[in-house]
Amino acid sequence: MTLAPVDWVIIAAYLVGCIAAGLWMRRYVKDTEDFTVAGREMDVNLGIASLAATEMGLVTIMYCAQLGYEKGLAGATIGLVWAACLWLVGLSGFVIGPLRAAGVVTIPELFEKRFGRRVRMLAGGVIALGGVLNMGIYLRLGGEFLVHVCHMPAGALQWVMTALLAIVLLYTVLGGMLSVLVTDYLQFLVMGLGIVVTSALVILRTGWGELLAGLWGHWSHAPPGSGAADPFDPFAASSFGIGYLGWQTLMILSAVTSWQTMIARVLASRDERTAGLIYRRTALYFVGRFALPGLWGAAAFVHFQGRGGLPEGLTSLTAMPAYLNTLLPVGVIGLVIAAMLAAEMSTDSGYLLTWATVIYNDLVAPLSRRPVSDATRLFITRTLVVAIGVFLLFFGLWYEIPGNAWDYLSVTASIYLSSIFTLLVGAIYWRRANATGAVCALLLGAIGPLAFLVVNAGVDKARHISPEIAGASSYLLAFAGMIVGSLATPAPAPSGPPSPTRT
Repeated sequence: MTLAPVDWVIIAAYLVGCIAAGLWMRRYVKDTEDFTVAGREMDVNLGIASLAATEMGLVTIMYCAQLGYEKGLAGATIGLVWAACLWLVGLSGFVIGPLRAAGVVTIPELFEKRFGRRVRMLAGGVIALGGVLNMGIYLRLGGEFLVHVCHMPAGALQWVMTALLAIVLLYTVLGGMLSVLVTDYLQFLVMGLGIVVTSALVILRTGWGELLAGLWGHWSHAPPGSGAADPFDPFAASSFGIGYLGWQTLMILSAVTSWQTMIARVLASRDERTAGLIYRRTALYFVGRFALPGLWGAAAFVHFQGRGGLPEGLTSLTAMPAYLNTLLPVGVIGLVIAAMLAAEMSTDSGYLLTWATVIYNDLVAPLSRRPVSDATRLFITRTLVVAIGVFLLFFGLWYEIPGNAWDYLSVTASIYLSSIFTLLVGAIYWRRANATGAVCALLLGAIGPLAFLVVNAGVDKARHISPEIAGASSYLLAFAGMIVGSLATPAPAPSGPPSPTRT
Protein backbone atom coordinates (compact mmCIF):
# COMPACT_ATOMS: atom_id res chain seq x y z
CA MET A 1 0.00 0.00 0.00
CA THR A 2 1.27 3.47 -0.87
CA LEU A 3 0.62 6.48 1.35
CA ALA A 4 -2.41 8.67 0.63
CA PRO A 5 -2.23 12.50 0.69
CA VAL A 6 -3.84 12.56 4.15
CA ASP A 7 -1.02 10.39 5.48
CA TRP A 8 1.60 12.80 4.14
CA VAL A 9 -0.27 15.75 5.68
CA ILE A 10 -0.25 14.08 9.12
CA ILE A 11 3.48 13.30 8.85
CA ALA A 12 4.38 16.81 7.63
CA ALA A 13 2.28 18.51 10.33
CA TYR A 14 4.01 16.53 13.05
CA LEU A 15 7.50 17.21 11.73
CA VAL A 16 6.88 20.95 11.37
CA GLY A 17 5.41 21.16 14.88
CA CYS A 18 8.24 19.18 16.44
CA ILE A 19 10.98 21.20 14.75
CA ALA A 20 9.27 24.49 15.66
CA ALA A 21 9.01 23.47 19.32
CA GLY A 22 12.65 22.40 19.42
CA LEU A 23 13.89 25.61 17.81
CA TRP A 24 11.69 27.73 20.08
CA MET A 25 13.60 26.41 23.11
CA ARG A 26 16.84 27.84 21.74
CA ARG A 27 16.05 31.19 23.39
CA TYR A 28 16.36 29.61 26.84
CA VAL A 29 19.87 28.21 26.33
CA LYS A 30 22.06 30.70 28.21
CA ASP A 31 25.01 28.52 29.20
CA THR A 32 26.45 25.01 29.00
CA GLU A 33 24.45 23.75 31.99
CA ASP A 34 21.20 24.70 30.25
CA PHE A 35 22.42 22.94 27.09
CA THR A 36 23.53 19.69 28.77
CA VAL A 37 21.36 19.16 31.88
CA ALA A 38 18.48 21.66 31.40
CA GLY A 39 19.52 23.66 34.47
CA ARG A 40 18.74 20.63 36.73
CA GLU A 41 15.07 21.58 36.97
CA MET A 42 13.41 18.43 35.60
CA ASP A 43 10.31 17.42 37.58
CA VAL A 44 8.80 13.94 37.87
CA ASN A 45 6.23 14.14 35.05
CA LEU A 46 8.62 15.63 32.50
CA GLY A 47 11.27 13.16 33.60
CA ILE A 48 8.94 10.21 33.03
CA ALA A 49 7.99 11.45 29.55
CA SER A 50 11.61 12.21 28.64
CA LEU A 51 13.01 8.90 29.89
CA ALA A 52 10.22 6.88 28.29
CA ALA A 53 10.49 8.73 24.97
CA THR A 54 14.29 8.58 24.79
CA GLU A 55 14.38 4.85 25.61
CA MET A 56 11.55 4.03 23.17
CA GLY A 57 13.15 4.80 19.85
CA LEU A 58 12.32 3.42 16.45
CA VAL A 59 15.35 1.19 16.89
CA THR A 60 13.57 -0.14 20.01
CA ILE A 61 10.43 -0.86 17.99
CA MET A 62 12.52 -2.71 15.41
CA TYR A 63 14.57 -4.92 17.73
CA CYS A 64 11.58 -5.70 20.00
CA ALA A 65 9.53 -6.70 16.95
CA GLN A 66 12.44 -8.85 15.79
CA LEU A 67 12.48 -10.56 19.20
CA GLY A 68 8.73 -11.13 18.84
CA TYR A 69 9.22 -12.58 15.35
CA GLU A 70 12.03 -14.90 16.47
CA LYS A 71 10.98 -15.72 20.07
CA GLY A 72 7.21 -15.20 20.06
CA LEU A 73 5.58 -13.95 23.26
CA ALA A 74 8.67 -15.07 25.22
CA GLY A 75 10.49 -12.08 23.71
CA ALA A 76 8.65 -9.77 26.14
CA THR A 77 10.58 -11.31 29.07
CA ILE A 78 13.38 -8.79 28.60
CA GLY A 79 10.87 -6.00 29.31
CA LEU A 80 9.89 -7.61 32.63
CA VAL A 81 13.55 -7.66 33.69
CA TRP A 82 13.90 -3.96 32.75
CA ALA A 83 10.84 -3.03 34.79
CA ALA A 84 12.03 -4.94 37.86
CA CYS A 85 15.51 -3.41 37.76
CA LEU A 86 14.19 0.13 37.25
CA TRP A 87 11.71 -0.16 40.11
CA LEU A 88 14.22 -1.64 42.56
CA VAL A 89 16.91 0.94 41.75
CA GLY A 90 14.38 3.77 41.98
CA LEU A 91 13.14 2.48 45.34
CA SER A 92 16.57 1.89 46.89
CA GLY A 93 18.47 4.74 45.28
CA PHE A 94 21.27 2.27 44.51
CA VAL A 95 24.02 4.21 42.71
CA ILE A 96 21.66 6.88 41.31
CA GLY A 97 21.16 8.57 44.71
CA PRO A 98 24.87 9.23 45.36
CA LEU A 99 25.34 10.19 41.70
CA ARG A 100 22.65 12.89 41.82
CA ALA A 101 23.89 14.12 45.19
CA ALA A 102 27.39 14.55 43.74
CA GLY A 103 26.12 17.21 41.30
CA VAL A 104 28.08 15.90 38.32
CA VAL A 105 27.26 16.36 34.64
CA THR A 106 28.71 13.01 33.52
CA ILE A 107 29.63 9.80 35.33
CA PRO A 108 33.42 10.10 34.80
CA GLU A 109 33.45 13.34 36.83
CA LEU A 110 32.79 11.16 39.87
CA PHE A 111 35.79 9.00 39.01
CA GLU A 112 38.21 11.92 38.90
CA LYS A 113 37.57 12.75 42.55
CA ARG A 114 38.03 9.15 43.63
CA PHE A 115 40.55 7.73 41.16
CA GLY A 116 42.22 10.71 39.45
CA ARG A 117 42.10 12.46 36.09
CA ARG A 118 43.68 9.58 34.15
CA VAL A 119 40.81 7.28 35.11
CA ARG A 120 38.25 9.97 34.29
CA MET A 121 39.61 10.37 30.78
CA LEU A 122 39.94 6.64 30.19
CA ALA A 123 36.37 6.10 31.43
CA GLY A 124 35.16 8.91 29.18
CA GLY A 125 36.81 7.22 26.21
CA VAL A 126 35.26 3.86 27.03
CA ILE A 127 31.80 5.42 27.46
CA ALA A 128 32.08 7.33 24.19
CA LEU A 129 33.32 4.25 22.29
CA GLY A 130 30.62 1.94 23.63
CA GLY A 131 27.87 4.55 23.30
CA VAL A 132 28.67 5.60 19.74
CA LEU A 133 29.12 2.00 18.53
CA ASN A 134 25.85 1.07 20.23
CA MET A 135 24.10 3.90 18.40
CA GLY A 136 25.74 2.89 15.13
CA ILE A 137 22.71 0.99 13.80
CA TYR A 138 19.99 3.43 14.94
CA LEU A 139 19.72 5.41 11.72
CA ARG A 140 19.85 2.28 9.58
CA LEU A 141 17.08 0.54 11.51
CA GLY A 142 14.96 3.71 11.42
CA GLY A 143 15.51 3.97 7.68
CA GLU A 144 14.70 0.28 7.15
CA PHE A 145 11.39 0.73 8.97
CA LEU A 146 10.35 3.74 6.90
CA VAL A 147 11.44 2.17 3.60
CA HIS A 148 9.41 -1.01 4.20
CA VAL A 149 6.34 0.50 5.86
CA CYS A 150 6.07 3.14 3.11
CA HIS A 151 6.91 0.59 0.39
CA MET A 152 9.77 2.73 -0.93
CA PRO A 153 12.42 1.44 -3.37
CA ALA A 154 15.50 -0.02 -1.68
CA GLY A 155 17.72 2.80 -2.97
CA ALA A 156 15.78 5.28 -0.84
CA LEU A 157 17.42 4.05 2.38
CA GLN A 158 20.39 6.44 2.23
CA TRP A 159 18.16 9.45 1.61
CA VAL A 160 15.76 8.53 4.40
CA MET A 161 18.64 8.12 6.89
CA THR A 162 20.16 11.45 5.83
CA ALA A 163 16.82 13.27 6.18
CA LEU A 164 16.24 11.80 9.65
CA LEU A 165 19.70 12.86 10.78
CA ALA A 166 19.31 16.40 9.40
CA ILE A 167 16.04 16.97 11.27
CA VAL A 168 17.41 15.68 14.57
CA LEU A 169 20.64 17.65 14.29
CA LEU A 170 18.76 20.87 13.58
CA TYR A 171 16.97 21.19 16.89
CA THR A 172 19.48 19.24 19.03
CA VAL A 173 22.43 21.44 18.04
CA LEU A 174 20.50 24.65 18.66
CA GLY A 175 18.47 23.83 21.77
CA GLY A 176 20.41 21.07 23.53
CA MET A 177 18.75 19.29 26.47
CA LEU A 178 15.96 21.88 26.67
CA SER A 179 14.92 21.10 23.09
CA VAL A 180 15.30 17.39 23.77
CA LEU A 181 13.00 17.57 26.81
CA VAL A 182 10.28 19.58 25.06
CA THR A 183 10.31 17.46 21.90
CA ASP A 184 10.48 14.31 24.06
CA TYR A 185 7.19 15.33 25.67
CA LEU A 186 5.50 15.85 22.29
CA GLN A 187 6.97 12.62 20.98
CA PHE A 188 5.86 10.72 24.08
CA LEU A 189 2.23 11.72 23.42
CA VAL A 190 2.28 10.99 19.67
CA MET A 191 4.23 7.77 20.08
CA GLY A 192 1.94 6.48 22.84
CA LEU A 193 -1.13 7.05 20.67
CA GLY A 194 0.45 5.40 17.63
CA ILE A 195 1.59 2.32 19.56
CA VAL A 196 -1.78 1.77 21.21
CA VAL A 197 -3.72 2.19 17.94
CA THR A 198 -1.39 -0.17 16.07
CA SER A 199 -1.54 -2.83 18.80
CA ALA A 200 -5.35 -2.71 18.81
CA LEU A 201 -5.46 -3.14 15.03
CA VAL A 202 -3.00 -6.04 15.16
CA ILE A 203 -5.14 -7.85 17.73
CA LEU A 204 -8.40 -7.11 15.87
CA ARG A 205 -6.99 -8.23 12.53
CA THR A 206 -5.17 -11.36 13.70
CA GLY A 207 -7.18 -12.33 16.79
CA TRP A 208 -5.66 -13.80 19.96
CA GLY A 209 -6.77 -17.30 19.12
CA GLU A 210 -5.21 -17.29 15.65
CA LEU A 211 -2.03 -15.65 16.95
CA LEU A 212 -1.51 -18.21 19.73
CA ALA A 213 -2.45 -21.11 17.49
CA GLY A 214 -0.09 -19.91 14.76
CA LEU A 215 2.86 -19.58 17.16
CA TRP A 216 2.18 -22.94 18.80
CA GLY A 217 1.56 -24.73 15.52
CA HIS A 218 4.81 -23.63 13.90
CA TRP A 219 6.92 -24.48 16.96
CA SER A 220 5.26 -27.81 17.73
CA HIS A 221 5.57 -29.02 14.12
CA ALA A 222 9.09 -27.72 13.52
CA PRO A 223 11.55 -30.55 12.75
CA PRO A 224 14.37 -31.21 15.27
CA GLY A 225 17.42 -29.03 14.67
CA SER A 226 15.44 -26.37 12.82
CA GLY A 227 16.28 -23.74 15.43
CA ALA A 228 12.63 -22.85 16.06
CA ALA A 229 12.28 -21.09 19.40
CA ASP A 230 9.70 -21.93 22.06
CA PRO A 231 7.35 -18.92 21.74
CA PHE A 232 6.00 -19.20 25.30
CA ASP A 233 8.87 -20.36 27.57
CA PRO A 234 11.81 -17.91 27.80
CA PHE A 235 13.81 -20.36 29.94
CA ALA A 236 13.75 -23.06 27.25
CA ALA A 237 17.06 -23.72 25.55
CA SER A 238 15.49 -23.07 22.16
CA SER A 239 14.35 -19.62 23.31
CA PHE A 240 16.60 -17.45 25.53
CA GLY A 241 17.75 -19.97 28.11
CA ILE A 242 18.76 -19.42 31.74
CA GLY A 243 22.35 -18.39 30.94
CA TYR A 244 21.25 -15.73 28.46
CA LEU A 245 18.63 -14.30 30.83
CA GLY A 246 21.19 -14.21 33.65
CA TRP A 247 23.52 -12.11 31.51
CA GLN A 248 20.62 -9.88 30.46
CA THR A 249 19.65 -9.25 34.10
CA LEU A 250 23.18 -8.17 34.96
CA MET A 251 23.42 -6.03 31.83
CA ILE A 252 20.07 -4.32 32.50
CA LEU A 253 20.90 -3.64 36.16
CA SER A 254 24.13 -1.98 35.07
CA ALA A 255 22.27 -0.04 32.36
CA VAL A 256 19.74 1.55 34.72
CA THR A 257 22.56 2.63 37.03
CA SER A 258 25.26 3.65 34.57
CA TRP A 259 23.92 4.08 30.99
CA GLN A 260 24.66 7.75 30.45
CA THR A 261 21.48 8.56 28.50
CA MET A 262 19.37 7.24 31.39
CA ILE A 263 21.61 8.80 34.02
CA ALA A 264 21.33 12.13 32.15
CA ARG A 265 17.69 12.26 33.35
CA VAL A 266 18.82 11.50 36.90
CA LEU A 267 21.41 14.28 36.77
CA ALA A 268 18.91 16.75 35.28
CA SER A 269 16.29 16.04 37.98
CA ARG A 270 15.70 18.40 40.89
CA ASP A 271 17.01 16.06 43.59
CA GLU A 272 17.58 12.41 44.50
CA ARG A 273 13.94 11.85 45.48
CA THR A 274 12.74 13.10 42.09
CA ALA A 275 15.21 10.80 40.33
CA GLY A 276 13.93 7.78 42.26
CA LEU A 277 10.30 8.62 41.50
CA ILE A 278 11.07 8.99 37.79
CA TYR A 279 12.56 5.49 37.74
CA ARG A 280 9.77 3.82 39.73
CA ARG A 281 6.96 5.41 37.75
CA THR A 282 8.59 4.62 34.40
CA ALA A 283 9.23 0.96 35.26
CA LEU A 284 5.90 -0.46 34.05
CA TYR A 285 6.28 1.42 30.78
CA PHE A 286 9.29 -0.76 29.96
CA VAL A 287 7.07 -3.86 29.94
CA GLY A 288 4.99 -2.35 27.14
CA ARG A 289 8.18 -1.14 25.47
CA PHE A 290 9.04 -4.77 24.69
CA ALA A 291 5.63 -6.46 24.73
CA LEU A 292 3.67 -4.31 22.25
CA PRO A 293 6.24 -4.15 19.42
CA GLY A 294 6.95 -7.82 20.18
CA LEU A 295 3.27 -8.49 19.57
CA TRP A 296 3.57 -6.86 16.15
CA GLY A 297 6.56 -9.05 15.34
CA ALA A 298 4.76 -12.21 16.47
CA ALA A 299 1.74 -11.27 14.36
CA ALA A 300 4.02 -10.64 11.37
CA PHE A 301 5.49 -14.12 11.88
CA VAL A 302 2.05 -15.75 11.87
CA HIS A 303 1.01 -13.65 8.85
CA PHE A 304 3.98 -14.55 6.66
CA GLN A 305 4.30 -18.18 7.80
CA GLY A 306 0.65 -18.66 6.86
CA ARG A 307 1.58 -17.50 3.35
CA GLY A 308 4.56 -19.78 2.86
CA GLY A 309 7.30 -17.76 4.57
CA LEU A 310 8.97 -14.41 4.17
CA PRO A 311 8.95 -12.87 0.69
CA GLU A 312 12.32 -12.34 -0.97
CA GLY A 313 14.15 -9.30 0.40
CA LEU A 314 12.60 -9.44 3.87
CA THR A 315 14.26 -10.65 7.08
CA SER A 316 13.11 -11.13 10.67
CA LEU A 317 14.14 -7.49 11.22
CA THR A 318 12.13 -5.98 8.35
CA ALA A 319 9.13 -8.35 8.49
CA MET A 320 7.20 -6.16 10.96
CA PRO A 321 7.17 -2.90 8.93
CA ALA A 322 6.28 -4.86 5.77
CA TYR A 323 3.40 -6.45 7.69
CA LEU A 324 2.15 -3.07 8.94
CA ASN A 325 2.08 -1.86 5.33
CA THR A 326 -0.56 -4.53 4.62
CA LEU A 327 -2.47 -3.96 7.87
CA LEU A 328 -2.93 -0.24 8.52
CA PRO A 329 -5.65 1.75 6.73
CA VAL A 330 -5.29 5.22 5.18
CA GLY A 331 -4.92 7.91 7.83
CA VAL A 332 -3.86 5.45 10.51
CA ILE A 333 -0.64 4.59 8.70
CA GLY A 334 0.22 8.30 8.57
CA LEU A 335 -0.33 8.55 12.34
CA VAL A 336 1.80 5.47 12.97
CA ILE A 337 4.64 6.75 10.78
CA ALA A 338 4.50 10.10 12.64
CA ALA A 339 4.67 8.14 15.91
CA MET A 340 7.65 6.14 14.71
CA LEU A 341 9.39 9.30 13.54
CA ALA A 342 8.73 10.67 17.02
CA ALA A 343 10.39 7.61 18.52
CA GLU A 344 13.40 7.86 16.21
CA MET A 345 13.95 11.59 16.70
CA SER A 346 13.56 11.43 20.46
CA THR A 347 16.13 8.68 20.90
CA ASP A 348 18.62 10.08 18.39
CA SER A 349 18.56 13.60 19.84
CA GLY A 350 18.98 12.43 23.43
CA TYR A 351 21.81 10.04 22.55
CA LEU A 352 23.69 12.49 20.32
CA LEU A 353 23.65 15.11 23.07
CA THR A 354 24.73 12.60 25.71
CA TRP A 355 27.75 11.25 23.86
CA ALA A 356 28.87 14.72 22.75
CA THR A 357 28.66 15.91 26.37
CA VAL A 358 30.78 12.98 27.56
CA ILE A 359 33.43 13.53 24.89
CA TYR A 360 33.74 17.22 25.69
CA ASN A 361 33.40 17.01 29.45
CA ASP A 362 35.66 14.00 30.02
CA LEU A 363 38.10 13.96 27.10
CA VAL A 364 38.44 17.48 25.72
CA ALA A 365 38.02 19.65 28.83
CA PRO A 366 40.55 17.80 31.04
CA LEU A 367 43.24 18.43 28.40
CA SER A 368 42.69 22.19 28.44
CA ARG A 369 45.45 24.02 30.30
CA ARG A 370 43.45 27.20 30.72
CA PRO A 371 39.78 27.97 31.35
CA VAL A 372 37.66 28.37 28.23
CA SER A 373 34.64 30.61 27.84
CA ASP A 374 31.13 29.20 28.06
CA ALA A 375 30.54 30.20 24.44
CA THR A 376 33.54 28.09 23.38
CA ARG A 377 32.29 25.10 25.34
CA LEU A 378 28.88 25.39 23.72
CA PHE A 379 30.44 25.62 20.24
CA ILE A 380 32.64 22.55 20.80
CA THR A 381 29.77 20.49 22.19
CA ARG A 382 27.54 21.41 19.27
CA THR A 383 30.31 20.55 16.81
CA LEU A 384 30.72 17.15 18.47
CA VAL A 385 26.97 16.48 18.08
CA VAL A 386 27.28 17.08 14.32
CA ALA A 387 30.47 15.00 14.02
CA ILE A 388 28.92 12.02 15.81
CA GLY A 389 25.82 12.27 13.62
CA VAL A 390 27.88 12.18 10.41
CA PHE A 391 29.88 9.19 11.67
CA LEU A 392 26.68 7.32 12.51
CA LEU A 393 25.29 7.94 9.04
CA PHE A 394 28.23 6.28 7.30
CA PHE A 395 28.68 3.53 9.93
CA GLY A 396 25.00 2.56 9.65
CA LEU A 397 25.28 2.17 5.89
CA TRP A 398 28.48 0.12 6.04
CA TYR A 399 28.29 -2.19 9.04
CA GLU A 400 26.34 -5.48 8.82
CA ILE A 401 24.89 -6.66 12.14
CA PRO A 402 26.27 -10.08 13.22
CA GLY A 403 23.04 -11.67 14.50
CA ASN A 404 19.88 -9.96 15.68
CA ALA A 405 19.75 -6.27 16.59
CA TRP A 406 19.12 -6.74 20.33
CA ASP A 407 22.21 -8.91 20.74
CA TYR A 408 24.33 -6.33 18.91
CA LEU A 409 23.01 -3.53 21.13
CA SER A 410 23.47 -5.55 24.34
CA VAL A 411 27.05 -6.50 23.50
CA THR A 412 28.17 -3.05 22.35
CA ALA A 413 26.58 -1.52 25.46
CA SER A 414 28.60 -3.98 27.55
CA ILE A 415 31.83 -2.42 26.24
CA TYR A 416 31.24 0.27 28.78
CA LEU A 417 28.45 -0.95 31.06
CA SER A 418 30.55 -3.75 32.53
CA SER A 419 33.47 -1.54 33.53
CA ILE A 420 31.60 1.69 34.36
CA PHE A 421 29.12 -0.19 36.56
CA THR A 422 32.06 -1.83 38.31
CA LEU A 423 33.78 1.53 38.82
CA LEU A 424 30.60 3.15 40.13
CA VAL A 425 29.98 0.40 42.69
CA GLY A 426 33.63 0.52 43.72
CA ALA A 427 33.81 4.32 43.93
CA ILE A 428 30.61 4.64 45.95
CA TYR A 429 30.53 1.53 48.12
CA TRP A 430 34.08 0.10 48.43
CA ARG A 431 36.71 2.29 50.08
CA ARG A 432 39.49 -0.17 49.13
CA ALA A 433 38.92 0.50 45.40
CA ASN A 434 41.75 2.47 43.80
CA ALA A 435 42.95 3.82 40.46
CA THR A 436 44.86 0.67 39.50
CA GLY A 437 41.77 -1.47 39.95
CA ALA A 438 39.73 1.06 37.99
CA VAL A 439 42.13 1.01 35.02
CA CYS A 440 42.22 -2.81 35.02
CA ALA A 441 38.41 -2.94 35.04
CA LEU A 442 38.14 -0.47 32.15
CA LEU A 443 40.61 -2.33 29.96
CA LEU A 444 39.53 -5.89 30.72
CA GLY A 445 35.81 -5.17 30.50
CA ALA A 446 36.06 -4.21 26.83
CA ILE A 447 37.78 -7.41 25.64
CA GLY A 448 34.73 -9.67 25.22
CA PRO A 449 32.46 -7.21 23.39
CA LEU A 450 35.21 -5.97 21.05
CA ALA A 451 36.13 -9.58 20.22
CA PHE A 452 32.44 -10.23 19.42
CA LEU A 453 32.31 -7.27 17.00
CA VAL A 454 35.60 -8.02 15.25
CA VAL A 455 35.52 -11.82 15.10
CA ASN A 456 31.84 -12.19 14.20
CA ALA A 457 32.17 -9.68 11.37
CA GLY A 458 34.97 -11.67 9.75
CA VAL A 459 34.25 -15.39 10.19
CA ASP A 460 31.48 -17.77 9.18
CA LYS A 461 28.45 -18.11 11.45
CA ALA A 462 29.50 -21.51 12.82
CA ARG A 463 32.54 -19.89 14.48
CA HIS A 464 30.76 -16.86 15.92
CA ILE A 465 31.23 -15.88 19.56
CA SER A 466 27.84 -16.09 21.28
CA PRO A 467 26.49 -12.79 22.67
CA GLU A 468 26.02 -14.20 26.18
CA ILE A 469 29.65 -15.38 26.31
CA ALA A 470 30.93 -12.03 25.07
CA GLY A 471 28.65 -10.06 27.38
CA ALA A 472 29.00 -12.13 30.55
CA SER A 473 32.79 -12.34 30.20
CA SER A 474 33.01 -8.54 30.12
CA TYR A 475 31.45 -8.32 33.61
CA LEU A 476 33.54 -11.12 35.05
CA LEU A 477 36.75 -9.57 33.72
CA ALA A 478 35.80 -6.06 34.87
CA PHE A 479 34.97 -7.19 38.42
CA ALA A 480 38.13 -9.30 38.55
CA GLY A 481 40.21 -6.36 37.33
CA MET A 482 38.80 -4.02 39.97
CA ILE A 483 39.22 -6.49 42.85
CA VAL A 484 42.64 -7.88 41.94
CA GLY A 485 44.07 -4.53 40.83
CA SER A 486 42.89 -2.76 43.98
CA LEU A 487 44.05 -5.47 46.41
CA ALA A 488 47.43 -5.82 44.68
CA THR A 489 48.32 -2.15 45.16
CA PRO A 490 48.32 0.23 48.14
CA ALA A 491 44.94 1.34 49.46
CA PRO A 492 43.85 4.91 48.67
CA ALA A 493 44.20 7.58 51.34
CA PRO A 494 41.08 7.92 53.55
CA SER A 495 38.60 10.45 52.21
CA GLY A 496 34.97 11.47 52.58
CA PRO A 497 32.16 10.66 50.19
CA PRO A 498 32.95 11.62 46.59
CA SER A 499 31.79 15.14 45.72
CA PRO A 500 33.56 16.06 42.49
CA THR A 501 33.71 19.62 41.25
CA ARG A 502 32.17 20.10 37.86
CA THR A 503 34.37 21.13 34.96
